[in-house]
Amino acid sequence: QVQLVESGGGLVQAGGSLRLSCAASGGTFSRYAMAWFRQAPGKEREFVAGVSRSSSNIFYADSVKGRFTISRDNAKNTVYLQLNSLKPEDTAVYSCAADLYGSGGYQAWSGYEYWGQGTQVTVSS
Repeated sequence: QVQLVESGGGLVQAGGSLRLSCAASGGTFSRYAMAWFRQAPGKEREFVAGVSRSSSNIFYADSVKGRFTISRDNAKNTVYLQLNSLKPEDTAVYSCAADLYGSGGYQAWSGYEYWGQGTQVTVSS
């Protein structure tokens, strides 16, 4: 059983940056591909970015490509999401997820076994 705890969300102006962290415990972190999803009010949960176990494969949604960067540190059991050039439409609850079987590129939320509670990101215009 893996526990995931996100941090780093907050309120930022458009064009600003945030760095989200997701700390894992209770399992062997390096066995899991990791991903970030987000869900805005009234919208479906959507894939943002994913990273494979060794960071050899990285995936991004088209909407964030070039602005967001996912990374992981297996020694610290943590996955990060750097959010740059933020836009009001990036406002959402951001959650990290762990997948024992995939590569981090699976974009359907149902493919992930473990989830964090989420952290709110609000971008003002």
